[in-house]
Amino acid sequence: MMRCRWMVMVALLLAAHCSLFISRAAAQNVVDEVIWVVGDEPILKSDVEVMRIQAAMEGMRWDRNPDCAIPEQIAVQKLFLHQAAIDSIQATESEISAQVEARLEYMISQIGSREKLEEYRKQSISQIRSSMHDELRDQIMIQRMKSKLSEKVTATPAEVRRFFKDLPQDSIPYVPTEVEVQIITQTPRIAPEEINRVKDQLRSFTERINKGETSFATLARLYSQDGSARNGGELGYTGRGQWVPEFSSVAFNLTDPKKVSKIVETEFGFHIIQLIDKRGDKVNARHILLKPEVSDSAITASLNLLDTIANEIRAGVVPPVLKEVLMADKYTFEDAVNFFSDDKDTRNNRGLMANRSERGQTSKFQLKDLPSEVARVVDTMQIGQISAPFTMTNSKGKTVCAIAKLKNRIEGHKATITEDFQVMQEVVLEKRREEALHKWVTDKIKNTYVRINDEYRNCDFEYEGWIR
Repeated sequence: MMRCRWMVMVALLLAAHCSLFISRAAAQNVVDEVIWVVGDEPILKSDVEVMRIQAAMEGMRWDRNPDCAIPEQIAVQKLFLHQAAIDSIQATESEISAQVEARLEYMISQIGSREKLEEYRKQSISQIRSSMHDELRDQIMIQRMKSKLSEKVTATPAEVRRFFKDLPQDSIPYVPTEVEVQIITQTPRIAPEEINRVKDQLRSFTERINKGETSFATLARLYSQDGSARNGGELGYTGRGQWVPEFSSVAFNLTDPKKVSKIVETEFGFHIIQLIDKRGDKVNARHILLKPEVSDSAITASLNLLDTIANEIRAGVVPPVLKEVLMADKYTFEDAVNFFSDDKDTRNNRGLMANRSERGQTSKFQLKDLPSEVARVVDTMQIGQISAPFTMTNSKGKTVCAIAKLKNRIEGHKATITEDFQVMQEVVLEKRREEALHKWVTDKIKNTYVRINDEYRNCDFEYEGWIR
């Protein structure tokens, strides 16, 4: 059974990869032309073809003619990105890198290894990482722009009650199963030899740059393990608060564009930095990021430690090392969190995971909103049960080991005003946000230069104003 599941997962992943290969091939075979212009941004026929094939491979269905819906969707995205640029909304390289690494690690976990992923994609890990960079950056910026445009949308309790009072019974939303999860994480120890290897490699880069043998940008393209590698490591003009403190402190103190910084350690790995330019309170710099690799033996050691901790909690036996400190007869998951968990956010909350969004924080998760590795583990667990140890990718893109406890499960049900007011309020808010964003797009179209090829002039568009 496990082998069958593995084969299914690999097949699905390969289908997604194939879609990318087909998309590229399709784009290359299309006689390309500019079919729309939005502002000063062109939309190419190949752009539409790529989105069409990827959507088909993902099983997406269009409620309108895709020949019309797809270019319109691309055009709307360009409107949001254009406004994000005007409003100085940015996605920091650290945010993009974290999302790139999380997606990359998930793909690796599904396919089995980095080598298998490179073989199937016919790209190096660096090339795969680079190919995801711009897409994820745009996704972050578009979402932030939408949030800003709809941030003043409200719904009072009276409005929510009135909305649902008039809602037909079969239209009342279904609340999916929600869970509350506690977690203990252990970060596998990286061997000093591996750290020294990475530092020595960065020192050799600095030496080659200083001798004039090669440029910083060239080495960044070849070796940096950050999404900015495709741009020669260049990060663009960035404010001090948009980089992690350790990186920002060094980058903003650089004064000579010809010099390379000392080695900087951050939560993402080890960097060297080169100043490009300073403009007011912003700096443009390039960097090379290298990440020490965690050995299989270190991962095994962390998993074994967590397995021991889980067994001691299940038995309620206080470990000898904690008897004098704990001064208790029973050993709980919360006790183990305090003494052993590496993650400060969950450790300070008795191990309870927090579901954070721009609209607030809750301890309840739908399974789809949990990290995929955690969701797979808790899906079949009983309340109070502690999982076997497993590996996962944290928010920084690093591999960590963990055990989870299912604290609570609220089975899926029809929403009620007394038990699920927040869910109902969110339905009303989401409807109003969609209305506000629809109005914004329509108004934006009126004030934006748009040129559309004649073949699209008979389309039934979602938004008014494209045709003039």
